[in-house]
Amino acid sequence: MDSRTWDALVDAMKDSYATGVSEGAAPVPVIMPLVRGALVGLVWLRPVRPGTDALTGIAALSNIAAAAGADEVVLAWESRAVAALCEVPTSEATPCLTMVHATADGHVLHRFPYTEVLSDGPDGSSPQSTRIDWTPAPAPRPGGELVAPVRAAVDYAFTPMDMDHPNPFGVTVLLMEEDGYTVRLTETLDG
Repeated sequence: MDSRTWDALVDAMKDSYATGVSEGAAPVPVIMPLVRGALVGLVWLRPVRPGTDALTGIAALSNIAAAAGADEVVLAWESRAVAALCEVPTSEATPCLTMVHATADGHVLHRFPYTEVLSDGPDGSSPQSTRIDWTPAPAPRPGGELVAPVRAAVDYAFTPMDMDHPNPFGVTVLLMEEDGYTVRLTETLDG
């Protein structure tokens, strides 16, 4: 993936998180598979119950990448939210958009910490909205530790899909949508 594509994905995720937080919604994990440097689309996590269902749901994000024959994937998630949802410990002290860029040969972990700032309402007594202030990002970490379901999604994204169907990608998209995942394909593969 070239740096322009990476920067565009980071900016899109930051914008998405800022919008979600300002609207009071917690952003959910998303996977972005790429084939030969071209973005296939985005798939957001389906509604999940805390615990095992969340672990399984996040790991299954990999299905779209495997079906597309992706050679790269980017996953984005909020570290503390995913840890709470998956009922696993976290060392994150502050909110953090976390992104991993992965290939079959390895991955690089990127962290984008932020603070949530409440704006006062017109009367000064109640918060009107919340906005995100991005704080300096630490250096990317090649091979950085991934939370278990994200690690599984990265690993399975590059496992060839064994499906006896003439269009495994199309079937996978339909099955994921039926399961409640939100799927947005790029125009090049949507037709």
